Amino acid sequence: MELDIHTIRKDFPILEETVGGKKLVYFDNAATTQKPKIVIDAITDYYSAYNANIHRGIHHLAEKATAAFEDTRKTVKTFLNAASTEEIIFTYGTTDSINLVANTFGKKFIGEGDEIIISTLEHHSNIVPWQMLCEEKGAILKVIPINEDGELLMDEYKNLLSDKTKLVSVVHVSNALGTINPIKSIIDEAHKVGAKVLIDGAQASSHINIDVQDLDVDFYALSAHKLFGPTGVGILYGKKDLLLAMPPYRGGGEMIKEVTFEKTTYADLPYKFEAGTPNIADVMAFKFAIDYINTIGKENIAEHENQLLEYATEKLEEIPGLKIIGKAKEKVSVISFVLENIHPQDIGIILDQQGIAIRTGHHCTQPLMQRFNIPGTARASFSVYNTFEEVDSLIAGIKKVQKLLS
Repeated sequence: MELDIHTIRKDFPILEETVGGKKLVYFDNAATTQKPKIVIDAITDYYSAYNANIHRGIHHLAEKATAAFEDTRKTVKTFLNAASTEEIIFTYGTTDSINLVANTFGKKFIGEGDEIIISTLEHHSNIVPWQMLCEEKGAILKVIPINEDGELLMDEYKNLLSDKTKLVSVVHVSNALGTINPIKSIIDEAHKVGAKVLIDGAQASSHINIDVQDLDVDFYALSAHKLFGPTGVGILYGKKDLLLAMPPYRGGGEMIKEVTFEKTTYADLPYKFEAGTPNIADVMAFKFAIDYINTIGKENIAEHENQLLEYATEKLEEIPGLKIIGKAKEKVSVISFVLENIHPQDIGIILDQQGIAIRTGHHCTQPLMQRFNIPGTARASFSVYNTFEEVDSLIAGIKKVQKLLS
């Protein structure tokens, strides 16, 4: 299906903005996607029409707010094909979801001498919590290496697995390189040795259909703001039997069934992990973001993004002195590159002066940058509202960078 990108762009008010007198070209979608008007309006509607706390109130506003909040949980359940809404935990983002698992499953089920496996491609949020846990517990952190194209070495992964492996936590799609990891195989191999698997789906969720039951994944984490939704909202999917066995993450209101000074009993799933007043407005608006994706069709979104990726890759490879970092056979619409003798930050500054927003630096993946012996990259990442004409603007902008700085 060929999308009407001009019409889609009208759904995103920020794309009408100008930067330094030039129309905004937004190529920082791997950091966060822009928000359609339907999501922005949903937040305004909540605060102006039915702002109330949820779950405990019996008045009209509270009941309406509660229904809207729980409608999002139902929508996420379908979006991920989870077996039950009890398996959908609202968090404050992917980082929070990973920390939840580290501080509950990790602290209960991982002990001295046990092993956790991550990969070279990980974002810091899927490295640091496990380092902290290993330091506390005396566990061992192992890392799956990659090849020069930014692909996991699966034979090396299999060699790392043993009966000491308790958890494998890997990214579905690399935020820095766009590499799509073979997570189905990763999960299957981990389960053979009795290990559980957490998948960081922050980057994958906007590009790839996710079926947690088909994957047989134990935990899956994602963030709303990568899916045209608000910031400050995340999802942790977990298999029900695991969530039941895990202790609460935080204590307070919402996550209790009964409190006395002698003993507290905890709420049923999913509320056991949702202490305190949540980010109601943004959780509620997340449903509208998913509905928006479903209206366009994730397959159609992916097709357009892949066309942009192919077009941009071809054009960038024609530029002398430019090197693309990460050429995996399977990747999403993210391109990281370096220019000979030019610092990535300088690339970003000059492109910004032309109204072109990209990301520069290490992308919270310092070990990955060290693997390629570079301080960082310039990264352009595309979404459904981007156009081929915008890619042409990027190419012209990079040539201007070279002309100014070479």
